[in-house]
Amino acid sequence: MKKDALTDITIIDVYDNVELDPNFERGFGFGCIVKLKDKNILFDTGSDSPTLLANMKKAKIKPADIDIVVLSHIHGDHTGGLLGFLEKNSNVEAYVPISFPSSSKNRIKQTGAIVKEVKGPIEITNGVYSTGELGTFIKEQSLIINSNKGLIIITGCAHPGIVHIIETAKKLMKENIYLAIGGFHHPQASVVKEFKELGVKKVAPSHCTGNPAIEAFAEGYRENFVKSGVGKIIKI
Repeated sequence: MKKDALTDITIIDVYDNVELDPNFERGFGFGCIVKLKDKNILFDTGSDSPTLLANMKKAKIKPADIDIVVLSHIHGDHTGGLLGFLEKNSNVEAYVPISFPSSSKNRIKQTGAIVKEVKGPIEITNGVYSTGELGTFIKEQSLIINSNKGLIIITGCAHPGIVHIIETAKKLMKENIYLAIGGFHHPQASVVKEFKELGVKKVAPSHCTGNPAIEAFAEGYRENFVKSGVGKIIKI
């Protein structure tokens, strides 16, 4: 894959069940915005659009500012806010796993948005990639950003296994992992050792990671643990 290392990246958690900034509303699910120099990406949309849109407003992000939407997988706590968002801005490309039901893809198309079906690894925009669909029973894609500090991996729920996702990203890009962020799907505490063996420098787990695993990451990563949750802003 072509690899352009990006600078000036901002990631804002705009939907999460993990509380961080009390000025932001909590809801079960996950959604974040990736601000780049020339594009803004909405990765997942949480469970409902009122919460998503209210948090975007608090983050001073207008729906019209978003160029690309990426949905990790079909579950409602990651897609529930989509149609309400598209009512505000359908002038976007929506990257969805090819396994999404036709009915879901058609509803997106009916809003005027362009649907891009993802099967294998692809470049979404300059320096930003999808892992492609991973997993068996639950198909899921994750986002890879090639930053000048290393790869940033953003996961929705990590149903295919967070370690498998990290391994896949490293194999695809042949770069070190600078940051893993998002839902890690209740891994065992031993995942911290696996992350370190894979050379993951920083972690920012939230959503479905679960408190025991988050505590294990905090203890194992210390100064390289990034406390995350709704309202979190990470600048790279």
